[in-house]
Amino acid sequence: MPQQTAEHSRIPDEQQQRTGYRRLFSLPGARAFTAGNLIARLPMGMFGVSAVVMIAASRGSYALAGAVTATGLAATGLAGPWIARLVDRHGQARVAVPATLTAVLGSLALLLCVHYGAPDWTLFAAYAATAATPNIGGLSRARWAHLLREDPGALHTANSFEQAADELCFMLGPVLASFLTGTFFPEAGTLTGAALLLAGMLLFTAQRATEPPPQARSKAPSPLRSPGIPPLLACFVATGAVFGSMEVVTIAYADTQGHRAAAGAVLALQAAGSCAAGLLYGALRPAGLRLAQCLPAMAVLMTLPWLAATAAGSLVALAGALLVAGMATAPTMVTAMTLVQKCTPADRLNEGMSLVVTALLTGIACGSAAGGWAAEHVSPAAAFAVPAGAATVALLINSASTAVRWRGRRSIPQPR
Repeated sequence: MPQQTAEHSRIPDEQQQRTGYRRLFSLPGARAFTAGNLIARLPMGMFGVSAVVMIAASRGSYALAGAVTATGLAATGLAGPWIARLVDRHGQARVAVPATLTAVLGSLALLLCVHYGAPDWTLFAAYAATAATPNIGGLSRARWAHLLREDPGALHTANSFEQAADELCFMLGPVLASFLTGTFFPEAGTLTGAALLLAGMLLFTAQRATEPPPQARSKAPSPLRSPGIPPLLACFVATGAVFGSMEVVTIAYADTQGHRAAAGAVLALQAAGSCAAGLLYGALRPAGLRLAQCLPAMAVLMTLPWLAATAAGSLVALAGALLVAGMATAPTMVTAMTLVQKCTPADRLNEGMSLVVTALLTGIACGSAAGGWAAEHVSPAAAFAVPAGAATVALLINSASTAVRWRGRRSIPQPR
């Protein structure tokens, strides 16, 4: 029997010592595709703010700017699952690169139409083309699921990192867009965002070794028909309503306090709390934590901004409440996203992830409308009940779904 040398014995020890995020990014190619992913994902938090500032500065109408961005949001919700299905069938690089080029051309077309005073309808058409932007977060999560398919613990860490990256990019994106549009010229945010999206996607798709293999003709059913997916998507709609309503209501509340310019910084604290909680959740990997426990925590913590606004009446108190409330978001999203990965057929994973984005966008749109109505017709402070209510709806949806599944199992005849 050959003797094991000291050098050979050190290799397993070193591998065992790599835990958490260190182990994650020691995988070959992981750092490279993550770098491209983050560069391409940052503009997702920039485009909306940049478009609003650019259009409002040129046309003098926030109503037109809001309508154009809402059209792009709706188009993204419709186009996203279709693009993701093409990715599953033909591969990430073959689909994501031309789709990104289409989206970049749409952004540049919007910039030119605004700059040269083209008719209003051209703004809608140009911004609708940006719906071709691939779901970069979903593409990255699909790579982790492929690389870590036999290691659920590491996949949990990867999903937590991805959620923290989402929060970080949506926290920094609006700040960067506001800085560029305010410091240089109104079109600077859109131009920079388009350049970052294209550069990041080219770097991401160049990492072919980590790309999941395409499935030309999937025999698996649509993710919409997979057991457990519809109620999860309904939960994501309600969670999106939390995000959309919280943003609008916070801006309205800060405006009534005479500090509208501080609204972005206050909202950034919510994203910062979620980002920190996501990273911690991924590092600790708590055993046994389920969606049925995350959703009640989110429903409870989302009442804190409501209490801070109505009882304290202070923007500082609201900022602290948003920081704490944001800590419930990432664990809930990570747990729900992991369930989507488990329930979705492996060869239609990108499509399943894209459906999640569509559900979130639908919820954000509904939440924004409900939060805006409540802030205008009731009061900005009382309107914080809308995100708290949306979190409660997500909890009720999951509870009802769990009860239905439990009754279904009990109704199945047991063998004697």
